[in-house]
Amino acid sequence: EATARQEAERVEQEARGRLERQKLVDEAEAEKSRRNLLELQAQSAAVESTGQAKAEAQSRAESARIEGEAAVEQARLRAQAGEIEASSELQRLKEARVAELEYNRAQNELEVNKELGKAKELATIETTKFQNMVTAIGQDTLKEIAIAGPAMQAKLLGGLGIKSTLITDGNNPINLFSTANGLMGSIAGASACNE
Repeated sequence: EATARQEAERVEQEARGRLERQKLVDEAEAEKSRRNLLELQAQSAAVESTGQAKAEAQSRAESARIEGEAAVEQARLRAQAGEIEASSELQRLKEARVAELEYNRAQNELEVNKELGKAKELATIETTKFQNMVTAIGQDTLKEIAIAGPAMQAKLLGGLGIKSTLITDGNNPINLFSTANGLMGSIAGASACNE
């Protein structure tokens, strides 16, 4: 919304600058026409009268010419000032837009870094939890469980107080939390029947 407002202000400034320049150009043209008219009037008066009247008419024409040239120069300078003002306003708007984009980029980057930090922290907690569980069971015990038959696994796990687990060959993940609830029940039932 702020960008749209700034864009609208920039467009309005440019339009005002063009309007002001056109106005100054029109004034200059009117001044030129007036000057030409005065020169023609002066020439007409010079033809009608002689001597003093001719000299006065020429001096008035010269004065009008000088005034006209001054007015044209003034109009040109006003137009140039308007153009400089419009250009500086446009530059200011561009810099404001760049600053706003930089601020938004920095905010987004901070948000992403914050989320990455949370994800890393959660991953560290989960890794530590898993390592503590493996340490608590022991590598030797896990090795024995992996190479023992189903009946021996049931006895070892029962002795450890573990009610359900799933141990794989290392190509698949190990879930020591809640998987294979029925598996342990069926293995324990089978070994009770064999005894």
